[in-house]
Amino acid sequence: MAGSGTKSVLFVCLGNICRSPIAEAVFRKMATDAGAVDKWVIDSGATSDWNIGSSPDARGLACLRKHGIETSHRAQQVTKEDFMSFEYILCMDESNLSDLKRKANSVNNYRAKIELLGSYDPQKQLIIKDPYYGSDEDFEKVYEQCVRCCKAFLEANS
Repeated sequence: MAGSGTKSVLFVCLGNICRSPIAEAVFRKMATDAGAVDKWVIDSGATSDWNIGSSPDARGLACLRKHGIETSHRAQQVTKEDFMSFEYILCMDESNLSDLKRKANSVNNYRAKIELLGSYDPQKQLIIKDPYYGSDEDFEKVYEQCVRCCKAFLEANS
C-alpha cells in the first residue's frame, strides 16, 4: 500500500467515532500545513465493531469545525492487514493498547509500532480519555491532547 518514502499512521480508539477521528483529522491538517501530507498514509480505526460505517460523533465534528478542520471519515474496524501496512498504530488508552497487542500477536512478523498517542505528549498526559459520555469540554480536551501529541509525533517523524 505505502510506496517507498511514504510514512503511515493509524489512529485507534474503541469505536472510531470520538478520539481517533479527531486525532486523524488533526494530524492530516498538521501534515498538510507542513507540506508533508503527500508523504503520509493517514487513517483511523476502532478496536470494536460497534460503529462501522458511522460518521464521527456530532460533538467531535463540532469541536473540529470550531478549529477549522473538516473530516469525512466513516468508522471502520482495525484489520489484521493494518498491522502489516501501517508503520505506526497510535491508540488512546491502555485498553486499546492491550486489544491491539492481542490482535497483533495473531499476525506473523507484523511491522507496526503500537504505541499510546499520549506517549508523545510534552505535558505527559499518557491517556486520552473517551469523551463519549462527557461534555463538549471533554471533546475540547481530547482535541488539545491530540494537537500536542500529533505535533510531537510529526516532528519526530519529519
